[in-house]
Amino acid sequence: MDQSIFFLVQDPHNPCQDVIRHRDGNLRIRVCSLETYDFDPNDDELQFYGDDNGELLAFETIGYDGADPLLVIEAIRWYADYIENPKMEILAEDPRSEQFEED
Repeated sequence: MDQSIFFLVQDPHNPCQDVIRHRDGNLRIRVCSLETYDFDPNDDELQFYGDDNGELLAFETIGYDGADPLLVIEAIRWYADYIENPKMEILAEDPRSEQFEED
C-alpha cells in the first residue's frame, strides 16, 4: 500500500487550529481542541473525534467532496502519530454528547 503524504498547516482563519492537508489531493481536515474551542459541527462535512491523553479533539473535513473516506481516517492516524499518540482512538460520535446524557 502506498503511504500518503500529509502536511500540517495553521488554519488561516484561526491561528490556534491546525489543518491536515493531503499532498496529492484536495483533502483538508481541521483539528480543533474541544477544551479551548467552541466547536459547532458543519452538517455538510465529516467529523471524527479523538482523545489525546485527556484532551478531546475534533477533526472536521473542509470542503469534503465525498471521495475516498478511508483517506480521512488515514490522515487522522497520521496526525495521531505526529502528536506521538499512535494509539489514539478515533470516534465517529462526539464524546461530549455522552457527558450531556449523564447530566
